[in-house]
Amino acid sequence: MNSLFINHKAPSDIAINCFGEVLWDCFASGKRLGGAPLNVCLRLNSLGIKANMLSAVGDDTLGKELLDIIQQRHMNTEFIAVNPDKKTSTVEVTLDKSGSASYDIVADTAWDNIALTSALIEQVKSSDILVFGSLVGRQETSLQTLKALIDVAKFKIFDVNLRKPHYELDTLIELMKAADFIKLNDDELYEIAHAMGSKFNSLEQNLEFIAEQTNTPYLCVTKGAHGALLKINDKNYYNSGSLVKVVDTVGAGDAFLGSLIYQLCNTTNAQYAVNFACAVGAMVAQSHGATPELSIADIEAFINPL
Repeated sequence: MNSLFINHKAPSDIAINCFGEVLWDCFASGKRLGGAPLNVCLRLNSLGIKANMLSAVGDDTLGKELLDIIQQRHMNTEFIAVNPDKKTSTVEVTLDKSGSASYDIVADTAWDNIALTSALIEQVKSSDILVFGSLVGRQETSLQTLKALIDVAKFKIFDVNLRKPHYELDTLIELMKAADFIKLNDDELYEIAHAMGSKFNSLEQNLEFIAEQTNTPYLCVTKGAHGALLKINDKNYYNSGSLVKVVDTVGAGDAFLGSLIYQLCNTTNAQYAVNFACAVGAMVAQSHGATPELSIADIEAFINPL
């Protein structure tokens, strides 16, 4: 089978690792499973690609509960370490009237301190894709573990998630230069491009600027309700978005990325891949929480309703 990412493998034979935060998103209505790389990982598994989460939780009630729920979602927890010295992460989520979220992220948690082990190195070396985000780079222990895993990974996908004050430009640029694929939203694109010296105003020009500065062949920028732009080398693929009633935006971008990775492993049709991913992002935005269960039939019916 041929695809835009991995040739000569069926999606069910592709192995992906997602590195970074696993946590509880705490809403006024209660807590829900969260963390961008975990949301991506869960979406990949739900679509039929085997993905493992590389992270850590605390040796506490929240950590045990988190691992239990992940296992209930039929996902392997072998590479989620239990740290007796750090707490399981929680994030206070506040939604505005439009459903857009802001986050208060507790510092120095278990996933900030993911130790490098030979098991993690071998897992990444033997797999096809490593997905990682920017938030995990806020503390040195996990950042150094990530850099070591990047060194042995075959294909690297960088999911930029800027959460002030939890990032530094130099680290972002280093991780972008190491990646084969970069995904950002439009606000993140402009912020990073201008910080890197871009004088351009248009989205396309700034995306091209980052591609040239980082020598990255695959880039994608999401535009909220207005869809996304996928850039593969010199070709751009656009989706203009979907009109939905937004419940909350938490995890919509993660669902988009997981679905895009799934399709880029499954097809050579880049336009369909971005259409599929935008549909999933919209469906999640009109649902509660980051990881509602969606079948491929549900997604295809959303794209092409009868």
